Amino acid sequence: MQTTPKYIAMEGVIGVGKTTLAMLLGKKLQARIVLEEFEDNPFLERFYENPERYAFQTQMAFLTARYKQQQQLRNFDLFHDYLVSDYIFDKDRIFAYLNLQDDELRLYESIVNFMDKTVTSPDLVVYLQSSPERLMDNIKKRNRGVEHNIKESYIRDLHDAYNYYFFRYKKTPLLIINTTELDFANSAEDFELLYDLICNKPHTGTEYFTPEKRKTLI
Repeated sequence: MQTTPKYIAMEGVIGVGKTTLAMLLGKKLQARIVLEEFEDNPFLERFYENPERYAFQTQMAFLTARYKQQQQLRNFDLFHDYLVSDYIFDKDRIFAYLNLQDDELRLYESIVNFMDKTVTSPDLVVYLQSSPERLMDNIKKRNRGVEHNIKESYIRDLHDAYNYYFFRYKKTPLLIINTTELDFANSAEDFELLYDLICNKPHTGTEYFTPEKRKTLI
């Protein structure tokens, strides 16, 4: 019986490790790996400096780029059995509702509702949770220039927005993993734990996993 989902998508707040896990999982599955091209957004750095002024431009640049990339995924290529992505198209709404004003949001909704009808849904969404403190620590450690102006208050708001969205999510099977005590980027044991959870068990509805607390991270 096939247990490994054919199309797996990671999600979570900035700094949680979506891309790292997608690349590790994709390599092990010999999957096609699709990564969000966030660095191509010309407004992102300006948004972190002045959110109110650049929210709409940043949002629309992300929306169009994500939609274009998603259209390329509508048919799996012939050389891979699996597809692993580090985002889902639906994430766009989380950021839109957090950052846009009412008139901007109405215009955004009129566009995204049309786009959403032609986007392929994953077979499994993996929502990686972590604490805002751990997220900020990860962001500081990776030291990306575009993220230097991210405020902890924004990460906390985004953390709450993600939780609100995914605790009500019903579109696909959903696996929610609390990664605060995990270090899958550096620990083979932690990665194998997640690999087994994601790939070796059937998934229906919404599932939750929280590992035992540790005194220190590996």
